[in-house]
Amino acid sequence: MNNGKTLRDWWHDPVDYRWLVRTLAAKSALVPLKILIGLAGAAIAVMGAVIAGTPVGPPGHPGLASTIGVLSGTLWAARWWLRPWPSKTESLVLIACADVLFTVEFLQLQDRLFGAMGTVLLLGTGSYLSFFHSAKALAVHSAWSLLSVVAFSVRIATGDGSIELAIAVALLLASVVSAVPAFQLLYSLLRTESQSDPLTELLNRRGLENRLQQLMDRNPAMCVICFDLDRFKNVNDTWGHRIGDIVLMRTARRLHDAAGEMAVVARTGGEEFVVAAPLAAAAARNEAERLCRVIAEPPETTVAVTASVGVAIFDATICPRCPGPTADRLLQSADAAMYRAKQSGGNLVVVDELSPPPDHRHPADPDNNG
Repeated sequence: MNNGKTLRDWWHDPVDYRWLVRTLAAKSALVPLKILIGLAGAAIAVMGAVIAGTPVGPPGHPGLASTIGVLSGTLWAARWWLRPWPSKTESLVLIACADVLFTVEFLQLQDRLFGAMGTVLLLGTGSYLSFFHSAKALAVHSAWSLLSVVAFSVRIATGDGSIELAIAVALLLASVVSAVPAFQLLYSLLRTESQSDPLTELLNRRGLENRLQQLMDRNPAMCVICFDLDRFKNVNDTWGHRIGDIVLMRTARRLHDAAGEMAVVARTGGEEFVVAAPLAAAAARNEAERLCRVIAEPPETTVAVTASVGVAIFDATICPRCPGPTADRLLQSADAAMYRAKQSGGNLVVVDELSPPPDHRHPADPDNNG
């Protein structure tokens, strides 16, 4: 993977916030993390109370700046301890408010060098953003952090007249806050690698489950198409595993090129592939049959393959108030349909339409006799 593609992938990585939150909740890590984030606010409130009225603190006894700092830290702790985990929008708003408050509050401190050290707190909010939010959100935070570093450094230079000290502080703080994007890039790269199949460079099973849930959250209709190459063991036994790998890479390339930009394509097993796309029932079967023909097209080599294809469809537009299936349920249904196609001889498409049960249909549905 070249450096340019790595940076582009990182910059355009949407980061599924809800998936991350669900994963942390499933691992029982969300509550401890909420406690830690709340403790950070409580610590800042205590610090504000301790330095109020001291030679390093804001002017006044305790002064408006100290009062705002203590109150903000207390409200931050209460919000994280007493409320559920924030939505994506609220999460961004909370971090933005914290960034602004850190800079404004520490600019009020009488000890300018101590105030500049408050920039380190931006490392905490940046670390949070690097895990839960996109590179674009982190870029805004990084720009604010660097502007804060400049403001603190200029304040030191104009206050103490020490240009050398101001430059040293600026370089130290800039090196600290600028490290966060590098950490996010590494995290994004590792996450991408952990969700990719090394042979075909398609998504693996974990990556598919992640992306499929995103598609289902955004689209009312969804189809999952499972492909299993027919009698692939014979290919390996006859031609060898190297040729077998070439066939797998060829199949992956054909599916990726033919499925379109809206679809998600993955290799979920040895010779098993999945295409997920926001298609309704009327179009899903045609798409599955088209992709089945794409796989069976005459190859560049003498090794030709066909596929057994299973399709699972759910269309919420048929019944807007009906509970939709989970991503795992769709995958299981498509997989079961694919095995039925294989048992029928292969090179066949079997469709399993997950229609809502009669008692869940909309009253206006023509098939509803209630």
